[in-house]
Amino acid sequence: MSDSYRRETPALVLRLGFQLLVIIGAGAETPHFHATMTVLVPHLSYTCPAGANVTMQCVVVGTPMHAKDKVQLGWLFTPHQNQRCHEPIHPRMAANHSHPQGVHYNTTKDAFLVTLLNVSHSDQGRYCCLAREIHMEKHHLNVVQNPHGYVLLTVTPRQNGSLKCTAIDHKPPEGTVAAGLAIAGCIMGILSLPLILLLVYKQRQTAQSNRRAHELVRMDSEPHGHENPVFLGGSPQNKTRTVSQIMTRQSSETGRHLLSEPSTPLSPPAHGDVFFPSQEPIPESPDFMQV
Repeated sequence: MSDSYRRETPALVLRLGFQLLVIIGAGAETPHFHATMTVLVPHLSYTCPAGANVTMQCVVVGTPMHAKDKVQLGWLFTPHQNQRCHEPIHPRMAANHSHPQGVHYNTTKDAFLVTLLNVSHSDQGRYCCLAREIHMEKHHLNVVQNPHGYVLLTVTPRQNGSLKCTAIDHKPPEGTVAAGLAIAGCIMGILSLPLILLLVYKQRQTAQSNRRAHELVRMDSEPHGHENPVFLGGSPQNKTRTVSQIMTRQSSETGRHLLSEPSTPLSPPAHGDVFFPSQEPIPESPDFMQV
């Protein structure tokens, strides 16, 4: 793998990750830009015994997109808890808009409620709360946005004469932006994981190839008797010196020629023949001092 490839691969990974983050961020921010209202449900589910009274509520958060628009609040019902409220059926009321019995609607500053009196098994199902923003444009009514939520009602047989309903609290979602960023980061990490693994694999392959090359060089240099192939010279040979060369050795650490001082033991005489023949080469070894 070349050096240019190793330099370009991390940059390519970063560019792809940044582009993916921009695309995901743009897609996540688009609904928040257009939707200015949302409907939250404080209690997701109610469980009531037969004959009890129950009040379900939804909370509207936000403001209309246009200041002069009207917001219509309403409730729809379906007996199937796992289905949406497709048909325009209101609680305890058929599609012919007959007046319902035992149903009361109420609206506060931020919430709208529906109360059912003396519930029975026929009241069990899903209750959908809607908030429609109606915009008047050229004498035509247009629904700008239609946020909604739902509440589940389960009716059980009465036991021990108790008429108390049990509500399951459902906190409204908080930190939507942080959750969106976390989801985007997870998606980006999952999508970029193959590229990161490929980069790591290529780097490990290069390291193994270099290690294998060093092993081959070391194995090739071992039969020649050297560890480093740079030192390819033969084994050193003992050099011989003549007596005159030995007598004219370099100075010691004190700066004096040890064998040239008159008072030094085994010093040659100042005049005359030397102790050993001058032409006979002898090897320099420790045995020289014992002759």
